[in-house]
Amino acid sequence: MRAFFVHQNFPGQYRHVAPALAARPGTQVIALGENAGDPLPGVQHLRYQPPTAAGEKTHRYLRRLEAALFRGQQVARAALALKERGFAPDIVCCHPGWGEGLFLRDVWPEAKLLYYYEYYYTSTGGDVGFDPPGPVAIDDAARVRTLNANHLLCLQASDWGHTATRWQASRFPDWARAKLSVVHEGIDTEAIRRLPDPSLTLPDGRTLRRGDEVVTFIGRGLEPYRGFHMFMRALPLILEQRPAAQVVVVGGDDPHYGSKPREGGTWREVMLAELGERLDLSRVHFIGKVPHAQLQAVLGLSAAHVYLTYPFVLSWSMLEAMANECVVIGSATPPVQEVIEDGKNGLLVDFFAPGQLAATVSKVLASPASYVPLRAAARRTVVERYDLRSRCLPELLGLIEDVAAGRRPRLGGSLERMATEPDGPPA
Repeated sequence: MRAFFVHQNFPGQYRHVAPALAARPGTQVIALGENAGDPLPGVQHLRYQPPTAAGEKTHRYLRRLEAALFRGQQVARAALALKERGFAPDIVCCHPGWGEGLFLRDVWPEAKLLYYYEYYYTSTGGDVGFDPPGPVAIDDAARVRTLNANHLLCLQASDWGHTATRWQASRFPDWARAKLSVVHEGIDTEAIRRLPDPSLTLPDGRTLRRGDEVVTFIGRGLEPYRGFHMFMRALPLILEQRPAAQVVVVGGDDPHYGSKPREGGTWREVMLAELGERLDLSRVHFIGKVPHAQLQAVLGLSAAHVYLTYPFVLSWSMLEAMANECVVIGSATPPVQEVIEDGKNGLLVDFFAPGQLAATVSKVLASPASYVPLRAAARRTVVERYDLRSRCLPELLGLIEDVAAGRRPRLGGSLERMATEPDGPPA
């Protein structure tokens, strides 16, 4: 088999499945991305030139689509260069979110296309109109509808698609879900587990160890989409109620999903200005982005881990926290509710209720022994439903095999799978 993987930030969601496929005898794997990425065994990683920026005169509804078209052209040029050298893939696995998948059908008409679809935008029921809650203006609704133009073109071109969670699948139109499988990329629970003796040395020289009252929060970007503002508003009360508590915040200042504050600066600066002297900064530690190994140490220390999100794509970090046997206090929003059952394998709070969040965190810190069964249940959930080696990787490899062979995937479409599995579709 010859396989071609495409992702702007390769390896992205293909980190495990691409080398696993490459390890099979007789399989050639080539990957294409804009950025350098991490080298993977057996995978030839090529790069395409960054596209031209969208023009300033372009209608604002179309700027993202125009950027996707430029990117799609760059990927098509790189693919044509491979074609001229004799490479003809049996299957193309592509994350088309930035436009990479737009023209691959035209380069290789005979190849099977399996695309990873992450999120379908609507003006109700998702991230738009959530914070602040309320009706969405027609101008925003029209803009959001146009955001799906790239995905709609790719859905028409691809043979099959997959997405990570049932709630994400539920966002797509019925006709699209009929050829969309639900397969998570997987959590390596053999590697991601509670460390025996974790520690973290803070910039001021203090060292945190397990048993300390450590509250953790993780986000690639410290931004409203991941509830950073609500978490910050809960901190003064947490620190007041728990005098020994220390707070560790992991993440960068640049937003990854939302916009920057209208008033300028970063969301961290905005929240620090809002809270002022109410926040004891000697006990709140912003450590920025950290290597994955250090992230596991942070989670291993956690006495209470906070994960808040808009109705949007579920973060890997929440599942990794659960695999680390953290007590996760999550927002009662659909992506989280698909995984966490309140009081069974985690705790749920209202996204917009910092007081409730503070009270729940304080309760967990006050009685750590009470939550030992919940910690175990959190890890069990991830092992049973999202484990890389026993479940997700075999499912992804099987999906690739089926699509490459022209078979209807064994996993079926997401509607079919949701209806037949015992826990049913998302609420």
